Amino acid sequence: MIENFLNYYLGKAKYEIIDSGKKFYAEIKDLRGVWATGKTLEECRENLHNVLEGWLILRLKKNLPIPNFKTPTSNIQMKAYA
Repeated sequence: MIENFLNYYLGKAKYEIIDSGKKFYAEIKDLRGVWATGKTLEECRENLHNVLEGWLILRLKKNLPIPNFKTPTSNIQMKAYA
């Protein structure tokens, strides 16, 4: 579920070359504040993945809405073992 979310939004990322070709910039426009840079395209992608993970964790911790993400709602019962 989480990997599907990450992969979906990483697939929507837009990349561009900045600083006269010295850096890469990536942004996921659907998710405010999710962007990254890197010296190489691969570094930029990795940084964007890390930013997206952090964004998701923060929103889950603060119980904020997350687009296209559903948390499981099952009745989990814990059994006590003596």
